[in-house]
Amino acid sequence: MLHRIAVTGAAAVVAAGVLAGCGGGDEPEAAPSRSVLVPGRPGEPNKTELKGPRKPSEPTAAEVRFMQMMIPHHAQALEMSRLAPERASDEQVRALADRIDTAQKVEIAAMKSWLEKNPKAVLKAHGENHGGHQGGMAGMATPEQLKQLREARGAAFDKLYLTLMITHHQGALTMVKDVVDKGSDVTVQQMARDVESGQSAEIGRMRALLEG
Repeated sequence: MLHRIAVTGAAAVVAAGVLAGCGGGDEPEAAPSRSVLVPGRPGEPNKTELKGPRKPSEPTAAEVRFMQMMIPHHAQALEMSRLAPERASDEQVRALADRIDTAQKVEIAAMKSWLEKNPKAVLKAHGENHGGHQGGMAGMATPEQLKQLREARGAAFDKLYLTLMITHHQGALTMVKDVVDKGSDVTVQQMARDVESGQSAEIGRMRALLEG
């Protein structure tokens, strides 16, 4: 129980930091410029130049797509996890589903807030995609699989939930690979790495539960 509280608390702190980082206006604050002495060529005087970014670079289309597509991807994880309290027979499966539900709700809020704070980048990415996303979202359960999960109970639910959620998390990791280090937005890059580390760890737990 203490471990569950610690995990969900950590997820909330991380996402709260993301929300704070993308608040306060349409444009993020730029790092301050600084004066640097540049030695002149032989016979020429030294010069003073301003170094450092004066304005942060705009989020890339890949970063916008990641935030937009991860929202419905997370939403399906919430849909599956909210079935666990009444259907799962294993307490560890119920606890895992609760952690996923808690963490991903906060991450969805952070993603929506970031998109609202970056309307210019969203519009530009929309134009580059000619009005839509290219490709689907990896790891998503099909309507038939969701129906099977809703109808399952006990050990059958536990096994199907873990199997589907492992695939779902692996899909999220694929989406992370498509954006990490392919942009400079601090919020997006940090969230991508948080998704990578958190969901990789959860995949390990779920595989252990399946094998146990």
